Amino acid sequence: MTRVSSLVLLAGYLAIGSTIRAQTADVAEFPMPPGSGCFPAGITTGPDGNVWFTCAADLAGSSGQDVGRITPDGVITLFATPTSRSGPDLIAAGPDGNVWFTELSVDRIARITPAGVITEFPIPPATFDLNRPIGITAGPDGAIWFTELIGNKIGRLIPDGGIVTEFSVPTLGSRPWVITAGPDGALWFTEARGNNIGRITIDGRISEFPIQTANARPGGIITGPDGALWFTETEGNKVGRITTEGIITESLIPTPGSGLGSIVAEFDGVLWFTEWIGNRIGRITTDGVITEFPGPFRESVGPSLTVGADGALWFANGQAIGRLAIATDRLTISPIRRSRPVRAVGR
Repeated sequence: MTRVSSLVLLAGYLAIGSTIRAQTADVAEFPMPPGSGCFPAGITTGPDGNVWFTCAADLAGSSGQDVGRITPDGVITLFATPTSRSGPDLIAAGPDGNVWFTELSVDRIARITPAGVITEFPIPPATFDLNRPIGITAGPDGAIWFTELIGNKIGRLIPDGGIVTEFSVPTLGSRPWVITAGPDGALWFTEARGNNIGRITIDGRISEFPIQTANARPGGIITGPDGALWFTETEGNKVGRITTEGIITESLIPTPGSGLGSIVAEFDGVLWFTEWIGNRIGRITTDGVITEFPGPFRESVGPSLTVGADGALWFANGQAIGRLAIATDRLTISPIRRSRPVRAVGR
């Protein structure tokens, strides 16, 4: 059943002009179907207006082979991938009306239609072990772009036919992680071990920009409302900003060791991010002002976050999906119909 809890956001006092307003909210949480073993990992908003997510394997060793869909009123359906133990990871809306995701454990890129039909496309084999595709996004050229964590490459897949082209990242062992379309017609990505922000043009030319903080472990990245790219630093405990010319600035998170994850841009001109160790959701303005919102959440806030078609923040939350609605000067929650999750298909 849906759980809705009221919370007072202890850090959420925001100055608006000369007025101080307390920000309060309710969090709606939608648990996974019993026995599914699904721990939501990647999450995105689909072209169909639903929120889609991937299921990571749980600590008990479940297969990690499901992709889920949750409607705005909280009905969950899970779809099994054709390849068992495929390890679905990050997920993104495609340019073709479908949703695309990486299969980390079997070196495939997969597509799921709004009806739940899954097609898998293999990427070129690795010389040793696996390439481990992880980050994924739709490019400005109509292709699907992805990162190869171990293969140390950026891949490009043509949706019609599944033809894959790969481009090697100059820094060896850089661990390219999350990728997003930039405002300049290029793709931008984080290098978790290379400690760089990378840029690749649609014809495959790569530039790298070093982060000032050593061992920052950059993670999520997104185009901000100001025309710059914004990224999180998992170990640096900062949110970074890089212009399309490559100039980087960083903002320190108030909570030490917060474990930053995903970052998204929102309609009101700010950005939101997850703190999966600090168990908070954070907000940063384009001039670097940070506000953190602690729980109580049912379980630890996961690393992934998306803005839904309803304007709410949807996020991974242990074995549940959480929803937090947004207003201009406070956080609130719209009424949500209580509904029992539906276990689904393809097994």
